Amino acid sequence: MTSHSRAAVDAIFAESFGFNSPNQNTRGTELSINIQGDGIVRSFEESVVVSAPGKDPAIKHTLSCSLEELYQGATKRVKITRQVADRRGLTRETEEILTIDTKPGWKKGTQITFEEKGNERPNITPADVVFIVDEKPHSEFTRDGNDLIVTRRISVTEAFTGYTGRIITLDGRNLTLPINDVIHPNYQKVVPNEGMPILGDPSKRGVLKIKFDIRFPTRINALQKAGMRRLFGP
Repeated sequence: MTSHSRAAVDAIFAESFGFNSPNQNTRGTELSINIQGDGIVRSFEESVVVSAPGKDPAIKHTLSCSLEELYQGATKRVKITRQVADRRGLTRETEEILTIDTKPGWKKGTQITFEEKGNERPNITPADVVFIVDEKPHSEFTRDGNDLIVTRRISVTEAFTGYTGRIITLDGRNLTLPINDVIHPNYQKVVPNEGMPILGDPSKRGVLKIKFDIRFPTRINALQKAGMRRLFGP
């Protein structure tokens, strides 16, 4: 095409379509033209790149669980309030119930994520809502990983002559544990497979450890001292 013909085409574009010819317009939208006889055919190909929308930071909540709930598993329901948008982009407040099924063996710090359950806003991906497990203190047991620990206070007489421990487990069973060993201050009774369930294989458990707090008398009389010397020697 001669320079005169190109100029004529530019003039036709400017007059007919209100913008310059494709040789002068290269931003945002790509244009291509074909000259067919005395007609001009126009086509458009969009090339605008749209950035991926941002996402709000995760919203974190504490999920308090008893040892019983982490031992046996439980269903917990949590109500959240969030903003949701309709088709027109208008938001309204709504309440929603989230269901969390705790698994036997879950530990403090376990995280449960509900994706995109935060507030809805234009051009922003809603935040994830994350619940982080925390263990409530228990009146009887403390937890050490997969093991459970319980402490019993006993007398010196029981420490030397024998003691029978009675424990109600986290799932309600009654354990009777006769101990005929001499119970010294560092002694502990270890009961296999009576600890917390092991996550992924609930048929296996940690151990139960029974520790002892021995009540020593603050004073003994001369007769008692003599009896102890006869029993234990010099």
